[in-house]
Amino acid sequence: MGTTIADVMTTKVIAVKRNADFKEIARVLRDYRVSACPVINSSGRVIGVVSEADLMYKVADCDLPTGLIRLRWKLGEESKMTAVTAGELMTAPAVTIRADAPIQRAARVMRDRRLKRLPVVGSRGELIGIVSRVDLLAVYDRPDADIFAEVIAVAAGEFDVRPMDLDVTVSAGVVTLAGAVASQRTALELVARLRHVEGVVAVRDRLTVGQPVG
Repeated sequence: MGTTIADVMTTKVIAVKRNADFKEIARVLRDYRVSACPVINSSGRVIGVVSEADLMYKVADCDLPTGLIRLRWKLGEESKMTAVTAGELMTAPAVTIRADAPIQRAARVMRDRRLKRLPVVGSRGELIGIVSRVDLLAVYDRPDADIFAEVIAVAAGEFDVRPMDLDVTVSAGVVTLAGAVASQRTALELVARLRHVEGVVAVRDRLTVGQPVG
């Protein structure tokens, strides 16, 4: 089983209630050196996220726009300018993830949504942790010996390639794959598959095509 969010998430989460005021939010972000935090209701469910960017509307003290864009501004940015509580400032609904989700899913969500962190929720939407981009990189701490063992297992179990026909080395997560395989298709599919082995940084393809000897 691959690494899940539960394996890498932080369980000590800084959160604020919906009624937290502007100064309290600013103090939390400053004191704990975080750029955003979840907003929870009285039951502990995540209902949004408030970030330093949300607070900056007030700090920036923007001039009122004129012309046709004024109405659009009044429906959007103006609400941030006049907001005084987390419930008014937050971005909602929050983008969250479950603890049993694979880390690859979190990475895709963060990339696609341009997020630095994701609140982790339980079955009822309650806050149980948070995962950041740095947390996801923990998979690359996997020992080379473990990666080597999985490479051999994948080659033998999924592609019917005998370990004796391969010359595999793993250094700092970089897999160098040499030896002979039966077809070009096998070589391409094997290399593609090994790029998804946890902890693999890159795969260097040195395979040759031809019937292995022996």
